Amino acid sequence: MKTLYLDCFSGISGNMFIGMLIQAGVPFEAFKQAMASLNLTGYDLVCHSVNKLGIQSIYYNVLLDAERHDHGAHDHHEHHDHEQGHEHHEHHEHHAHHGEELAGQGHLVDMTGHHHHHQHRGLPEITKIIEGAPIEDDIKAKSLAVFQALAEAEAKVHGVPVDEIHFHEVGAIDCILDIVGTVWCLKYLGIEQVATSPLHAGSGFVRCAHGIMPVPAPATAELLTGIPWYATDIKGELVTPTGAALVKVLAHAGVRPKDFVYDTVAYGAGTKDLTIPNVVRGFIGQAGEIS
Repeated sequence: MKTLYLDCFSGISGNMFIGMLIQAGVPFEAFKQAMASLNLTGYDLVCHSVNKLGIQSIYYNVLLDAERHDHGAHDHHEHHDHEQGHEHHEHHEHHAHHGEELAGQGHLVDMTGHHHHHQHRGLPEITKIIEGAPIEDDIKAKSLAVFQALAEAEAKVHGVPVDEIHFHEVGAIDCILDIVGTVWCLKYLGIEQVATSPLHAGSGFVRCAHGIMPVPAPATAELLTGIPWYATDIKGELVTPTGAALVKVLAHAGVRPKDFVYDTVAYGAGTKDLTIPNVVRGFIGQAGEIS
């Protein structure tokens, strides 16, 4: 079976996953076209080659109009000192600067009430967006399963029903593109099964709307149930909630494929610069079916 083995020695996020799949052979133009079919507005996609401590990798990310407005014309990835990707800018009503803003609990959802002007999207609205897009049914189903896992983790952490979880509009754009984008890329490359190494989650604490949270942040920790992960002395959040949800739903975590012979190695870059190369490594080849 065509198999992807993810080596998550520096964690994983949605944008790292997609960057790796683009380096592995997904044409960026075809990807952009597919994402445009979701009919979301207010963003640009960035994709370029970067060198992370000697490893040439692809840095992919979603550049939101709101952020461009907030931060001028700087590159998106300069503003995320504490995170892997871009999943933590959902609570714009807090006006937090990105260098110290929301990670961890509540960073994907808005539990502060609905009195501000941002639109909020719950699972029904996100389901409608994904269901309405002209993409294959299996991509829709897998994407929605990842969203469901994310919403269930957030709901459990916040102590509310799943249908009360509302993704902040900006976060929803990010999240939809990351999740549907990853599933679409896997299908494009004909990947039939995914396995991962244990995940390096990072360590220390991250700041979020509720204060200082331990790494892995609560929703991420919930998603990592049943998944082997470890911490080292490298500080910061290396596994994001979206990264954890993608692994939980799409992969056999902590499993080495049987009789695995690969022909492609690809790297997707994270936002941070660490003392180790901040990349996720993907090996693509043939392996026996993972039971």
